[in-house]
This record gives sequence, C-alpha cells and structure tokens, in this order.
Amino acid sequence: MIDTPRRSGRGFQESLSRGWLFGIRPVATRVFHGYGVFHLAAQHSGTAGLAARYAAAVFELADEAKQLDSVAADLKTVKAMIEESADLRRLVRSPVLTRADQGKAVAAVLQQAGVSDLVRRFVALVAENRRLFALVDMIDAYLGELARRRGEVTASVTSAVALSEAQIAAVTEALRRAVGGKVAVDLKTDASLIGGLVVKVGSRMIDSSLKSKLQRLQLVMKGVG
Repeated sequence: MIDTPRRSGRGFQESLSRGWLFGIRPVATRVFHGYGVFHLAAQHSGTAGLAARYAAAVFELADEAKQLDSVAADLKTVKAMIEESADLRRLVRSPVLTRADQGKAVAAVLQQAGVSDLVRRFVALVAENRRLFALVDMIDAYLGELARRRGEVTASVTSAVALSEAQIAAVTEALRRAVGGKVAVDLKTDASLIGGLVVKVGSRMIDSSLKSKLQRLQLVMKGVG
C-alpha cells in the first residue's frame, strides 16, 4: 500500500468524486496527525513513479499551507544529511530494520535537525510505508516540480568540497547565462572527484573534475603503451 497525504481543497474532493487521485484508485482513509491521509493501492512502475506521487502529495500540502520554500529548504537539509552520513544512508536503505525502528531513528534525527512539522510527518509516513529507500528521489521530485512551476531550470552541481557563497554565486550566474533563464542549483559534494566540478542540466553533463581528467589521461597512457 502507498499512503499519500490528502488535500482538503475542492480539487482534491473532485478527484475523490471521480474515484482517482494521481492515477491510482483510493481504497481506504485514515487520519494522520492533523493532516488527511489517503491510502492508495500500489500501481506504480519503478522508483520514479513512486517518488513522483509522494512528491506531488507533499507539494500539495506545502502549497496549501503556503510553505513551499520552507519545505524545500527542509527537504534539502534532509537530503544533505543522507548524502553526508553513511550511517543514515544505511538506515534508510536497510531491509532488515523494522518500520518502527526506522521511523523512530529518523524521527530523532529530524527533530534534532529542526525541520518543520509538515516535513517530519511526511517522512514519518514514508517510513511507515517502508519507502525510505526512495526518500532522496522524492525530495528531488519535489524540488524539480517547484523549479518547473517557477519556470526555472534545475542544475545539479557536484564538487569535491563544499563551495563558498561567492563560488556558488559565480556558478549560478554562469549557468544562468548558459541556459538563458532562471536556474535552481542543487549542490552536492563528492570527495572522490578530487577537484573541479560535475554539472548536470537535464540530460546534459559537463565533467571538469580532476578525477575525470585523470581517468582520461590513464586511457591515453594505455593507448600509448
């Protein structure tokens, strides 16, 4: 079963009257800590479809509560924590831990991080449904939808070390000029790159990392030998 937070607005009620929401027929209802929750039958294809539906649900809640930006900031914090902590990655991907153990552990981490009540409850729901393995994909889908609705292009920028504010501003401006419009930059770090940047905009990727250059050099040297 996949649980998706319920909207209380007219559009949601119209979806209910047709018997469908996000392309899936609802089968039961329950109350979720002050927010509506609608249980949906699992009819998805792969993680992308799963992530898109959860992201759409939390997007609607955030939009209704006028918290789109704050939720985005909190979700970025959660994503960064997962990417930076091997222990947390093992926790969200573990097939061994019970949903209760995963839920308690993640709840403690989020409370310490100080994220909003809406985000805590959303992640708790994801944990309850044993879908934490797709949480980063859900976050990416939310951020992508936010950027799309604002007419922004999302660019993923990976560097060996965290960029300074000045460097972030310079990269953002360079990308803005390159794409000819607004750019939402998703920053990541990967120490294995050694130096340089890997920039991905849609299906296009520019790899100027030292790691990539060394790999190309190794290929050239093999050819010489």
